Amino acid sequence: MLPKAPSVAVILSGGGARAAYQVGVLKAIRGIQSATQVPFGIICGTSAGAVNAAALAVFADDFDSGVNHLLDVWENFRVHHVYRSDIAGIAVGGAQWLAAMMLLRRSSPSSLLDNKPLAGMLSASLNFSRIQTNIDNGSLRAIAITCSGYSSGQSVSFYQAVSDCLPWVRTQRVGCAMPIGLDHLMASSALPFIFPAVQINREFFGDGSMRQIAPVSPALHLGAKKILVIGTGRQNVVPARVHSSAYPSLAQIAGHALNSIFLDSLNVDIERLQRINKTISLIPESVAQQEGLSLRRVDVMVISPTRSIEEIAAQHLSELPRTVRFLLRGTGAMSRRGANLASYLLFEKGFCQELIALGYRDTMDRVQEVNTFFEDGAS
Repeated sequence: MLPKAPSVAVILSGGGARAAYQVGVLKAIRGIQSATQVPFGIICGTSAGAVNAAALAVFADDFDSGVNHLLDVWENFRVHHVYRSDIAGIAVGGAQWLAAMMLLRRSSPSSLLDNKPLAGMLSASLNFSRIQTNIDNGSLRAIAITCSGYSSGQSVSFYQAVSDCLPWVRTQRVGCAMPIGLDHLMASSALPFIFPAVQINREFFGDGSMRQIAPVSPALHLGAKKILVIGTGRQNVVPARVHSSAYPSLAQIAGHALNSIFLDSLNVDIERLQRINKTISLIPESVAQQEGLSLRRVDVMVISPTRSIEEIAAQHLSELPRTVRFLLRGTGAMSRRGANLASYLLFEKGFCQELIALGYRDTMDRVQEVNTFFEDGAS
């Protein structure tokens, strides 16, 4: 069986609970393409997007089942499926951080929240051995999961792929061939300070969006000629400057920092790729051959939310468990202005279902563009 689109890549970026939007996009693509196999030969995931990427890779030979699996998980998500929200679970993490800040504790706490429930759910629902099976049967070319090394400071893309995909070393980023498993997903989705880092081989790794200066790079190294980017933040929107005399809350500052981690580098890398494409189009083919230039055009399509996810999150804050609301209230995250931080932790079905519906509508509104993107994708 030959892969339908071996050189078409999908990039699933991070964003905690915001990654529900990606499931809506994938649901729409399933309907538009009517594909038996996953219509992407290359799947790249980071942070929460890594979880979605792994599910696609496990079900690469059955796109319908893969999307159904993601819908079943995300449409029924509750916070306790991802991290402990009981009084004891919240109190332990909070007390450890408070003790460390007051210098009453010598060792540093590993995280604010305990995400063992997520590890248990992923371990029970994903058969990682099927990834290699799908590579062997031609349903998948490669999957890459990006993590950030806390010791080396490198962005490491762990990948499992066909034999002609070779490791790479670039400034602050490397590609490392290795069978993808639970540890890679837990490491890539370990939001800094909030979820614990994970040790892989000799190093502890955290959220893959940190230090990821070139999010598109893994797809290119793995042979992508076309790239679909499914983001979790609005693109090309210039926010209006609003006069404010109130000092920003801790939630506003933390939300701003998380947006910088998850959104900014991706936007910059897409702009860089589009500029390179334009430059290549201006170079005559005869000149490129004469000078031995190996540059090639890489088509890119971006699907991202058309509505502010922060505003959507503000409407669903009351769905958070009482313990989590208590924890976040002191940071200002329970107000409309601080909802950005809460949106990353709002693993509740009302919020997730609305994001899935938004992703589906945003994609269906661009049916012709999606079909054009996938034309000749198998070449």
